[in-house]
Amino acid sequence: MRFHKAESAFFVFIFVILAAGLVTLYAYGQLQFIAVGHDTTSRVERIAYLNTLLFVTGVLLATALFFGVLFIYPLIRRQATEEGKLRAMTVSLSARSETLQHAALTDGLTGMQNRRYFDDALKEYLEEFRRIEKPVGLMILDLDHFKQVNDTHGHDVGDEVLRAVANCLKGMTRYHDVVARLGGEEFAVVTPNMDAELLGKFAERIRKAIANMSVLSGNVRLKITTSVGLAVWDRKETAEEFYRRADRQLYEAKRQGRNRVCA
Repeated sequence: MRFHKAESAFFVFIFVILAAGLVTLYAYGQLQFIAVGHDTTSRVERIAYLNTLLFVTGVLLATALFFGVLFIYPLIRRQATEEGKLRAMTVSLSARSETLQHAALTDGLTGMQNRRYFDDALKEYLEEFRRIEKPVGLMILDLDHFKQVNDTHGHDVGDEVLRAVANCLKGMTRYHDVVARLGGEEFAVVTPNMDAELLGKFAERIRKAIANMSVLSGNVRLKITTSVGLAVWDRKETAEEFYRRADRQLYEAKRQGRNRVCA
C-alpha cells in the first residue's frame, strides 16, 4: 500500500516524537540512579551522560518542530488550497450550467448532462487540473446489446433501461464528477482527482451495480450489462485526444466479450 506524502510525513513526525519520549524516559531512569548513588565518580559520569541524553532529546524535539513547520504544514496548506480550488471550480461550473439554457445542456430523456455540456466541462477540467497538476480520469460506458432490448421489448422499455442506468450513475458518482449521456446507449463520467488505480476500482463498482440492476417489462425482468473504457489524462493530449483514447478502450472491452472494464 502506497502512502500519500502527508501520511508519510506524519509517520516520520510521530516516530521522532516517540524517540524523544523514549530518550526522556531513559534519562529519567538515569536520574533516579544518580539520586541513590553514593560513588562520586560514578555520579559525575552519569550526570555527564544525562546531559548527553537531554541534548539528544532536545535535538529530536527540534527536529520534530522544524519538520512539522517546514514540511507537514506546507503539505496540509497545499492540500487545503487544492480542495478549495476544486470546490470553487465546481461552483463555477454549476453557476455556468444555471445561466446557460437548461434545455441545451440537458438530456431530455434521462435528465443528465448532454454531449455539449460534457465536451465543454471536460475542456474546463483539463485546463484547471493542468495548473494544479492533479489527475483527471475519464470513463466511457456503452450498454451491451441494447439494440436487442429495443427490438424485442420496444423503445419505451429501452427508455426505461436508459433512465435506470442514468439514475445508477448519478447515485454512485461524486458531486464534482461530470456525468453525461453522450447519445444512444453511451454514457461518460469525468472523474477529477482520481488516478488509474482508483478509477479502475470505481469503474468496476459501477459495472457490477449496472449488471445487478433489474428493469421490469410486464412479466419480464430485464438484465443489462455495460462495457467500460477508461483513461487517465497524460497532461499533454487535448480533450478530443483524451476522449478518443478512452473510447478505444471501450471498443477493446467490447472486443474482449463485453461486460468488462478496459484501461
